[in-house]
Amino acid sequence: MRPKTIIQITKNITAREIFKIHPEVKQMLWGGQFWTNGYYINTVGQSDNEEAIRNYVENQGKEYKQIYRGQLEMFEGLP
Repeated sequence: MRPKTIIQITKNITAREIFKIHPEVKQMLWGGQFWTNGYYINTVGQSDNEEAIRNYVENQGKEYKQIYRGQLEMFEGLP
């Protein structure tokens, strides 16, 4: 399978399952979309591979949060 296909399948399944368990989440999201269009893929064995992935994950969405300050965080306000 192509990496892009694996990412698409993973995003589809996880979003569907979250919406099934917590249908109210869909109304809390901008446009009802759980995932953004982007993703990160890197090969194993490149220098600093683990560090690059860690930095990407830790910084994911920080720029977005600065732009849309005050918007609900995921699951914020849910029982």
